[in-house]
Amino acid sequence: MNLLFYLKKRSTYRNGPITIYLRFTVDGRRAETSTGKSCDPNRWNAQAGRAAGTKEDTRVLNAYLDKLQSKAQELHQVMTIANETVTAETVKNRFIGKAFQSRTLVVIFEDHNAKMKSLIGKEFEKSTLQRYETCLMHVKEFMLLNYNVSDIPVAKINFAFLIDFEYYLRSVRNCGNNSAIKYIKNLGKIVRICLGNGWITVDPYLNYKPKQNTVHREVLTKEELSRIKEKKFTMERVGTVRDMFVFSCYTGLAYVDVCKLKRSELVNGTDGNLWIYTSRKKTDTLSRIPVLPAALSIIKAYENHPQCIVKDTLLPMMSNQKMNAYLKEIADLCDINKLLTFHIARHTFATTITLNNGVPIESVSKMMGHTSIKTTQIYAKVLDHKIGSDMQKILEKVE
Repeated sequence: MNLLFYLKKRSTYRNGPITIYLRFTVDGRRAETSTGKSCDPNRWNAQAGRAAGTKEDTRVLNAYLDKLQSKAQELHQVMTIANETVTAETVKNRFIGKAFQSRTLVVIFEDHNAKMKSLIGKEFEKSTLQRYETCLMHVKEFMLLNYNVSDIPVAKINFAFLIDFEYYLRSVRNCGNNSAIKYIKNLGKIVRICLGNGWITVDPYLNYKPKQNTVHREVLTKEELSRIKEKKFTMERVGTVRDMFVFSCYTGLAYVDVCKLKRSELVNGTDGNLWIYTSRKKTDTLSRIPVLPAALSIIKAYENHPQCIVKDTLLPMMSNQKMNAYLKEIADLCDINKLLTFHIARHTFATTITLNNGVPIESVSKMMGHTSIKTTQIYAKVLDHKIGSDMQKILEKVE
């Protein structure tokens, strides 16, 4: 910490004594306060930061400034030993007797969650808020267990805090690798808020590089999809769920996007064929998807369905929970040994329907409404028969 006494002239200054200010400088950042004393500029030694001369009033003034300097240095030392947050502003506040209200992690986290809650349906989904609320619950329990406190100043969040929190999630909470990393990332957003506001000066994530494990994304093969399409079901509701699932397999639309799909979003494209022009609810990006014959036949089959007429939607969707329950039954009836969920249809579109039939990944990315091709690469798996087909072409050329 550097201290400097100086005369602070006002823009309206003409002549006479000028107020003496004390400037605190810590790590290049400044804060200043008035000493309550003044001095004539002609009697001020700017280099020494003291009044010049040997007169009694000069000696008294300089002795007073010396005491202020000693007080500031002592405060700085006390704050350092106590491991308090030492900045120019905090030292100045302690110096002038102003109570410093420390920014704490739980208070900032709760404020973030409250703001997120008010934006549900506009910028965030309810599931996103739930993740942050769960993360806050884990943070509170972790601090209580490890530090025996209910809250801590955000300046105390460091690399060791992250390592200990990760260990707590894996051991006490028994979280898997990817779940633990997601909670660490949720906490990272709160840390970035603190960094942006200057409440934290060093990023604790600077040398923290967690790695998520690659998740195996299940897809249906061409044969398995054909088995589901051709299967005859005695229950009408099971058949309807099958149709909704197959529609998603041929359009790549997620459950929420199929639910909100309006009839007005089925339009004639520039090629004269029917296209779906819709925006993804998750990212609000535009998806433009040519309607394949299999998807079109399903649309026509339900165009007069009462639910579609009342809600002006293309398809009569039910809750995701019910659909996934019926899909497990469909998998058993079709001899498919995979945990069938509605989202598998989106993976199947990316892999079995498009990429493995030679559709460029850029086109697949656009149809799926991804903002980055890297996201499409996560969904898309090149199946063995496609690799074999491609290698056969090379073999024929070589021969």
